[in-house]
Amino acid sequence: MSIRTTCLVLLVSTGNLAWAQHAPLDLPSSTITADEEPATGLSLERTVDSGSRLGLTMRENPASVSVAERSRIEQAGARNTLDIANTLPGVNASAPPGWGGYVAYRGFNGAQVNQLFNGISLQSGSANRPVDSWIYDRVELVGGPSSFLHGSGSVGGSLNYITRLASRDEQAGEARISYASFDTWQTAIGVNQALNDGDGPRHYARLDFSRDSSNGYIDRQERGATSLAFSLLSDFTPELSHTLAIEYLEEKEDSPYWGAPTLNPQQGTLKIDTHHRFNNYNVEDGRYEQRTRWVRSITDYHLDEATSLRNTFYHYQGQRDYRNLEVYRYTPGNTQVLRSGAYLQRHDQELNGNRLELLRQGELFGLRSDWAFGADYSVNQQTVFPRSGGAYDSVDPGAFDPGHFDAIPGMAGARQKGRSTQVKTLAAFAENLQHLSERLSLVTALRVDHIDFHLDNPPGTTPTSVDRRWDALTGRAGLVYQLTPDANLYAQYSTSAEPPGGSLTGASAGQVGDFDLSTGRQVEIGSKADFFDGRLTTTAAVYQIVRKDFPVTDPNNANATIQAGQQTSRGLELAASLRITPALLAEGNFAWVDAEYDDFNEKVGAVVVSRKGKTPVNIPDRVANLWLTYDFSSQWQGGVDARYVSSVYANNANTLWVPSYTLFGAFVKLRLDERTSVTARVRNLTDEVYARFIHQSNTQYYLGEPRSVELALDTRF
Repeated sequence: MSIRTTCLVLLVSTGNLAWAQHAPLDLPSSTITADEEPATGLSLERTVDSGSRLGLTMRENPASVSVAERSRIEQAGARNTLDIANTLPGVNASAPPGWGGYVAYRGFNGAQVNQLFNGISLQSGSANRPVDSWIYDRVELVGGPSSFLHGSGSVGGSLNYITRLASRDEQAGEARISYASFDTWQTAIGVNQALNDGDGPRHYARLDFSRDSSNGYIDRQERGATSLAFSLLSDFTPELSHTLAIEYLEEKEDSPYWGAPTLNPQQGTLKIDTHHRFNNYNVEDGRYEQRTRWVRSITDYHLDEATSLRNTFYHYQGQRDYRNLEVYRYTPGNTQVLRSGAYLQRHDQELNGNRLELLRQGELFGLRSDWAFGADYSVNQQTVFPRSGGAYDSVDPGAFDPGHFDAIPGMAGARQKGRSTQVKTLAAFAENLQHLSERLSLVTALRVDHIDFHLDNPPGTTPTSVDRRWDALTGRAGLVYQLTPDANLYAQYSTSAEPPGGSLTGASAGQVGDFDLSTGRQVEIGSKADFFDGRLTTTAAVYQIVRKDFPVTDPNNANATIQAGQQTSRGLELAASLRITPALLAEGNFAWVDAEYDDFNEKVGAVVVSRKGKTPVNIPDRVANLWLTYDFSSQWQGGVDARYVSSVYANNANTLWVPSYTLFGAFVKLRLDERTSVTARVRNLTDEVYARFIHQSNTQYYLGEPRSVELALDTRF
């Protein structure tokens, strides 16, 4: 499907629609209130913080913006942030160890898709591990370059995980307990409480806690995690409020699963031995641990009805520990598994920053004109303690002793300090919504980032230190035309800038080199519309993204790297929600992308090979989701769902690939009373064997979960 043809489809599809009342723009709020949460389905009047600082609704924003609300999280049975992300159009997320929360979107992956926590980027892929969904209010997705909002990176898009905060409800509580296959338990509780009443300052607190544990669907893969979120909202005056938010996560995983080795010969479709699909080739005492802490201090001040000021101080501290044997390959006859890749490492990371924002709503020449201005300063530093080893042993996949980590040569002993990095970022930004007529509006944004990078290597390493500085100018311009208040067309142009090495927090001297920033640009057109008195809501977008000047192998010197790469992604995204009858709701989304390298050289042995025209690894060209929910009565509700992910390539030559897969699920819910319900859910009904991710360097399947059953009790009080 060509971009030109798809553009014509968008124009025709929004030709005749009914008139409805236009929704006003509200100032951003630091609280989440229950009456703001719409029923399951697309809500184009929802304000989306991740798409703009102007408080624009999804309808007003000239971009592809998607939201997984709390209602969608619960309806889909999403257990963590990656489950939530996978409900959004075009997202394919997984969590293989060492990759944090891995996301592929719009033809890009890794650091090219920015992952934010309450609008803050950790600039480190390994820090994006999935977190239990209980403490999150919603997840927002912005398609394509969004550096104008969130700083460096974001050429493919931005995912923003937003936690629950204290609201002005007098009292509200909820709790959940569930048990599922593989001895998986979850207990969770959330309470919102007004702390005082009467005149003067008012205070409201919210506490969310969850604990989950599992023996895992892979042998010896036991996991336990605790999430805690506390927030205090204080209304000191009608104009001044403050929110203190604290989140803490602790996670431990024994013998983390690094994937299943693929059978020889490795050519075409990669295969595994399904008889050993649940084998864990990691050592007995393999371990992944993390402890993270977030603190935010958010002050909101309304100078007048049209002007508001917000200041956000943020602090993050994280410690991540790895102790694993990670690489597994079959011998030529597929009789033994060769184990290698011992890895012992700790990451100590700390981020501190402050963001100041001013929002002004007004008029220019009698037409609405809103402005947002701001500045953000942060210091992000990380120290790593690495140790690694090569080949270790070979084992019989039918029966083997996993052994212990300290028995691997060179792995015993204390950690040794490696490189330390410090990234200082100073940014200034401005954004404007200008109505050009009653139906036509222009949204523009501009951001300047000054990035100061410093690296210290351990003694005896060359170079001993590296200092680099970059200045990035990014922005966007978008037009929105209201065909009617229920339907619009939009077009936008946006840009991005990306540091060399992707995530500077973990970058080495070789990754940074003397390289400049990589750049990206996107052209997108789309439409957003309601039909049939709001019973059908649709969004559609077509786009082209070009990423340029990322490091590739020098075609004239196989041992050197130059900055000359280019990749182009063209795609289509569709989403819809249809209330077929008062009892039957259908929802779904579909994404298609054509991603290929325009200029990319790879060293194969001693030879430099061009990969022009090839598709990047782990990029599905089609991703689709479908949900059907039916209310049998006031007490009984049931639903089915399906997810399709197309085949992905396992190497840049595109000679190895992993098959596509389709997953089916179903649930039934019994409402015991207006506050309490019991839900039974089945995931992967057909017990599909599939790879959520393929390790490019060693072609290991990271297998998805087999069929599982869950029973959950939810109550509100």
